[in-house]
Amino acid sequence: MDTQSLMAFMEVAESRSFSKAGERLHLSQPAISKRIAVLEEQLGTALFDRVGRQVALTDAGRTLLPYARKALQDMEDGRRALSQLSGKVGGRLSIGTSHHIGLHRLPPVLRAFTGQYPEVDLDIHFMDSEDACEAVVHGKLEIGIVTLPTQPIPQLETLLVWPDPLVVVVMPTHPLLKLKHPKLSDLAIHPAVLPDDQTYTHRIVKEALQAHGIQPRIRLATNYLETLKMLVAIGLGWSVLPRSMLDDTISPLPIPELSMQRELGVVWHERRTLSASARALLRQMQPDQSSETQAQQDV
Repeated sequence: MDTQSLMAFMEVAESRSFSKAGERLHLSQPAISKRIAVLEEQLGTALFDRVGRQVALTDAGRTLLPYARKALQDMEDGRRALSQLSGKVGGRLSIGTSHHIGLHRLPPVLRAFTGQYPEVDLDIHFMDSEDACEAVVHGKLEIGIVTLPTQPIPQLETLLVWPDPLVVVVMPTHPLLKLKHPKLSDLAIHPAVLPDDQTYTHRIVKEALQAHGIQPRIRLATNYLETLKMLVAIGLGWSVLPRSMLDDTISPLPIPELSMQRELGVVWHERRTLSASARALLRQMQPDQSSETQAQQDV
């Protein structure tokens, strides 16, 4: 059996969908179906039950799953180890990152990296930071460039690259801005639009507010900070966003007793061999290097 068929099997098993597996592997649904059919023929057994649009693992599929996962991880570890031996910085480098970091932090870093290492084939996946961390733990991605977890995750190493101060923001004509000395209790009176409760950013905001006994009136929640910024700008509520996102469409609301900060950086698996490409990017992501790159972009 070949690794391409195993990869198709893994993706269908995890997504419970041939079409979603195709999207993840950048293949058509018929191509995924063909790979699964080849694998089932080689093994002499059905791996999935297909009832209408529902896809479920058979007993044989459930038995194969951990072996397939280990085989693919071992192959990937072998590829990375061989890249270390050659000393050549090239080949595929799988990265997971959030949309916000991909838009606002990564461009100058990756521009410098690809300029220095043109042989690297960057395989970038945009996803929530929490999902990227999980993908690194399970070996589906080599590194994640994410909002760092608020609590340590077993098997994950982390590198802080960008401290990211958070501020309360409102539309420029919001009633809270008319208060001479706005207090935390004033926030509870007005509706809020906040990051989704499954995100690290939400946990940071929630813990900071709960420490002062504040329960926000959440009108809407979303994973995307750019969407939250738009919702604030049109007056749907106050929010908490990175200070770096401030512009003339939203205004900071100074509340001295409320201090919040995210940490943005890199995560990788502590026990898996990193490829030469990943190690080169980690060197590029060292705080002094990334700060210098950002400064060059700002000039």
